[in-house]
Amino acid sequence: MRLPGSKNTDPSTRPGTLHADDTVTNGMKIAGAWGWRILVVVACFAVLIYLITTLSEIVIPFLIALLISALLKPAVTALVHRRWPKWLAIVVTLLGTLIVFGALVLLVVSQVRAGLPALEKESVSSFKSVQAFLAAPPFNLTTTDYQKYIDQATKALQDSSKSLLSGAAAVGLGGVHFVADGLLTIFATIFMMIDGEGVWKWVTRLFPRRARTAVDGAGQAGWHTLTTFVRVQIFVAAVDGLGVGLFAFFLGLPLAVPIGVLVFLASFIPVVGAIVSGAFAVVIALLFVGPLQALIMLGGVVIVHLLEAHVLQPLVMGNAVKVHPSPSSSPWPAARTSPVSPARCSPCPRSP
Repeated sequence: MRLPGSKNTDPSTRPGTLHADDTVTNGMKIAGAWGWRILVVVACFAVLIYLITTLSEIVIPFLIALLISALLKPAVTALVHRRWPKWLAIVVTLLGTLIVFGALVLLVVSQVRAGLPALEKESVSSFKSVQAFLAAPPFNLTTTDYQKYIDQATKALQDSSKSLLSGAAAVGLGGVHFVADGLLTIFATIFMMIDGEGVWKWVTRLFPRRARTAVDGAGQAGWHTLTTFVRVQIFVAAVDGLGVGLFAFFLGLPLAVPIGVLVFLASFIPVVGAIVSGAFAVVIALLFVGPLQALIMLGGVVIVHLLEAHVLQPLVMGNAVKVHPSPSSSPWPAARTSPVSPARCSPCPRSP
C-alpha cells in the first residue's frame, strides 16, 4: 500500500517500463514453444532407439513374431469361426506353416543334391578355362606362379590364426544366439496367437483413460495394415521368385527351381536378400553356361526387381496398405519392404 503523496519506487509499475517478455516477438515465442517440444520428442526417440539397440536380442525376435502372427492370425480366426477349438486352430496353423516351409527347404536341398555332380564338373571346367586364359599372354602365369600364390595365402592364414580362431568363436556364439532368438520367436508367436487381445488390452491400460480409445483405434488400424502388408508381400515375393526362376529356366540352368525358391525366401529380407539371391543366380549362370548368359541373368534379376520397385510395390502394395505410390516406389528396398515401419504395424495382435 502506498501512502498519498509518497513516490512510486517500483520500476516495474512506472509508466513506459517494459518487461522482458514484452521484448520477445510472437514469432520467437511460438518458435521457442515448438523448439522445446521438438527437443523432448527427439530425446524420447533417442531413448527408444537406445533401448531397442540394447535389448535387440529381445526386440528383434518379438518383431519377427509379430510379423508371423500377422500372417497366421487370419487363418486361426477363420478356423475358429468354423467352430474349431482355438488351441487346435493354432496347432494346425503352426504345423501347416512348418510343413510348407520345410517342403520348400527340402525341394531346394533335393534339387541342389541332384545337380551337385554337374555343378562340380562345371566348376572344374570353368577353373581350367580360367587357368588357360591366365596362362596366355599378357598374363603368362605358370604352375610355379600358382604354387607361389598358394604358399603366400597359406602363410597369411597361419599368421592370422589367432584372428581366425577368435572369428570362429564369434561365429559359434552367434549361432547360439541365433538358436536362442529362434526359440524366443516361436514362444512369442504362440503367446501372441493365444492371448494377443489380452496383451493389447494391457498395453492400452498404460495410457491415460482419455487416450485409450484413440490408442486402441490406432492399434486396430495398424494391425489391419500389417496383416495386409504381410499377405501382399508374399505375393510380391512369389512374383520375384517366379520371374528370376523363369529367366534361369530359359537360360538352361539346372538349378532353376532352387534359384526361384531362394529368391522367394530372400525377398522377405530387405536389401541383403535381393543382393545375395541375385548374386547366386548370376554365379550359377556363369559356371554353367558362360559369361554372356551370366550378363543376361544379371539383366533378368535387375528387370524383376525394377518391376517390383516400380509396379508391384506402388500399385499392389500401395493400394493394399493405403499408401501413396510415390513413397512405395522408393529406390531404397529397405524403405519399400520394411515391415516394421510405424504406419504398418501395431504393438500386438488383437482377436476379433
